[in-house]
Amino acid sequence: MSEQIKFIVEQLNKEPFKKNLNLITFDSMEPMQLLQTLNDVLAEIDPKQAVDIREEMPEQTARRMFALLATLKYRPPGTSAEASSFRQGLVTGSKPVVHPVLHWLLTRITELKKRAYLAQFLMKLEVPAEFMQDDVVADTFHQYEELVEGFKTYHKECEQLRSSGFSTAEIRRDIGVMEEEKDQLIKRVERLKKRVESVSNHGRMLELVSQLRIEKEREESLAHQKQEQKNQLFQAEQRLQRCQLQLKELRQAAADAKPESLMKRLEEEIKFNTYMVSDKLPKELEGRRRVVQYLQRVVLEPAMGQDELEELEDKIRDVNVQINQLIERRMMRNDPMDDKLSLFRQQASIISRKKEAKAEELQEARDELAAVERELAQKSSRQLGPGGSEGMRGDEFKRFVGKLRSKSSVFKRKRQELAELRAEFGVLQRTEEILRQRQRAVLQQLQSVEAQKGVSGYSDTQEELERVSSIKSELDEMKGRTLDDMSEMVRKLNSVIMEKKTALAPLIKELRPLRQQCQELTQEYEVKKAQYDSCAAGLESSWSKLEQEVKALQEEMTQEESRYHHINCTREIVEMQIQRAADEMKFYVSPDPQERKKALREQYMKNIAEQESLGKKLRETQKAVRESHAPNMKQVKVWRDLEQLMECKRECFLRAQSQASVGQVFQEGGEDRLVL
Repeated sequence: MSEQIKFIVEQLNKEPFKKNLNLITFDSMEPMQLLQTLNDVLAEIDPKQAVDIREEMPEQTARRMFALLATLKYRPPGTSAEASSFRQGLVTGSKPVVHPVLHWLLTRITELKKRAYLAQFLMKLEVPAEFMQDDVVADTFHQYEELVEGFKTYHKECEQLRSSGFSTAEIRRDIGVMEEEKDQLIKRVERLKKRVESVSNHGRMLELVSQLRIEKEREESLAHQKQEQKNQLFQAEQRLQRCQLQLKELRQAAADAKPESLMKRLEEEIKFNTYMVSDKLPKELEGRRRVVQYLQRVVLEPAMGQDELEELEDKIRDVNVQINQLIERRMMRNDPMDDKLSLFRQQASIISRKKEAKAEELQEARDELAAVERELAQKSSRQLGPGGSEGMRGDEFKRFVGKLRSKSSVFKRKRQELAELRAEFGVLQRTEEILRQRQRAVLQQLQSVEAQKGVSGYSDTQEELERVSSIKSELDEMKGRTLDDMSEMVRKLNSVIMEKKTALAPLIKELRPLRQQCQELTQEYEVKKAQYDSCAAGLESSWSKLEQEVKALQEEMTQEESRYHHINCTREIVEMQIQRAADEMKFYVSPDPQERKKALREQYMKNIAEQESLGKKLRETQKAVRESHAPNMKQVKVWRDLEQLMECKRECFLRAQSQASVGQVFQEGGEDRLVL
C-alpha cells in the first residue's frame, strides 16, 4: 500500500497536475479533498468532468464518476456482493476505495484518454423497441449506426497514418514544390504555343503530332499484348507437356496394375481415410475449437491489473492444494487388489498411440510423395523446354540413370517397409477391436457387480484417481528437479556474493571519503541550482515577450504575402484580358479575310446566322405539323375504331368455338356460316 501511495503522489506532482504533495499531506487529506483530486484526474482523462464537486450534489457526483469508470472498464476489487460497499466508499471519499482507483487511473492515463475519446462516438444509444417501430426513428438510428461505422474506419486510417511516419510539413513542402513545377510547366507550354503560332500550318502539325503520339501508345499496348500472348502460349505448351507426361505415366500404371492390387490399395486408402475422418480429424478439430473458444474468452475479457493477477494466482494455489489433498486421500484409501482392466487399458492406449503415430507418418509420407511428384513435373517441364527437345546428353544422362536406380532401390525398400507397417497396422487394429469388445464386456460385468454391491461408479472414480495420481507424480518429480536446481542456484549465488564482498571491501573503504565529498558537492549544487532557477525565470519571461513579438510579426508577414499574391494574380488576369482584347482588335482590323475569320465578332455573327436559319426551318416544320394535326388525329381515331371492331370479331369467334355443343362456325369467302 505504501508503494501505491508513493506512486500516486509522484504522478500527482508531475505535469499536468502539479499538486506539490508529499506522503503526509496526501494521507491527511479530507474526504472532500480526496474526491476533488479524483475528479481532477478524471477531468484530465475526460474534459467534461472538469467541475467543482462543492457546487454539485453528492448523488450527482457519484453518478457521474460511476458512469465514467464504467466507460473506462474499471473493475472494483472483490466480489459482486462488495459492489455496494465500493459505491458507498466512493460517495463518502473513503481512502481504501479512492486510492486503488487513483492508482489504476494514473498507471494507464494515456490509454484511458483514448478510450474516453472513443467512447463519445462508439457507445451506442439504447433506443426502446417500441420506438424502433417508427420508420423515421428506425431510419435515423440506421444512419447513426452507419456514422459510427464510418468513424471507426476513419479513426483506424488516422491511427495508421500517425504510425506510418508521414509528416504534414513534408507533405506541404512536396505540394509546394509540385505547384511550382506545375507553374513552370504552364509557362513553358505558353512559350511553346507562342513559338508554334508563328509557324505556318501549325494546327495541322499539332494534329499530326497528336495522332503520332496515339499511334505510339497503341503500338506499345499491342507489343504488351503480344508479349502476354506469348507467355500464355508458353504456359499452355508447358501444361500440355505435363498432361502428356501424366497420361503416359497413368497408362503405364494401368498396364502394370492388376484388379486385386487395385482393390487392395483402394481398401487400404478407404480404411485410412475413414480413420482420418472419423477419429483423428474430429479430435484435432475439437482441440482447435477449444483453443479458439479459450482465446475468444481471453480477448473478450477486459485488461487485468496486478491486483487481479495476484487474485487469480491465489485461486490457482488454492485449487492445487485441494488437488493434492484429494490425491493424498485417494492414496490412503487405495485398495491393493489388482485391477484386471489395467492391462487391457494400457494395451489399448499403446495401440491407439501407435495407430495415431502411424497415421501421421502415412500422412507425412503422402504429403512428401505429392511434393516430390510436383517437383518431378516441374523438372520434367523444364527438361523438355519450350520447344519440346531433350536437354540431357551423354554422361549427364548416365548419371541421372544411376541416381534413378539408387532411388528405385530405396523406393522398393521403403515400399516393403510400408507393406509391413500396413500389415502390422491391420493386426493391431484387429487386436484393438478384440480388446475393446473384451473391455466392454468386462465393464458391463463390473457395472453390474458395482450395482449389486451398491457402489456404482467406483471404477470410473478409481480410473480418474489413477490419472490424477500420475499427474501428481509427474508434478512431484518436476518439483523435486526444481528444488534441486534452486538449491544449486542458491549455492552458486552465495559463492558469487562472497566473492563480490571480498572484491568490494577495498572499494568501500575508498568510497567513504568520496561520499563526504559528494555531500559537499551536493550542497554547492543546490546553491548553484537556486541561482540558475532565478536566472532562468528572468530569461524565460523575456523570451516569452520576444516570442509574442515574433508571432505578431509572422502574422503580419503572412497577411502581406497573401495580399501580394492576390494583387499579383489580379495583375496577371488583367494582362491576359488586355492581351485577348489586343488579339481581337488585331484580327478585326486585319485586311486578310482568313485572319478576320478568327475574330470573336465574326465567329459570333456566323453562329447567330446559323441559329436564325435553324429557327426558320423549325418554324416551318411547326407550321406543317399544325396543318396536318387534325387529319392525322382523325386517321388515328379511325384506326383505333377498326382495331376495336377486329378485337370484337375475334372475341365472338372464340366464344363461338367454345360453344361446340350448339354448333360449329365456318368462314368461307369472308363470311361466317353456322352449321347446326
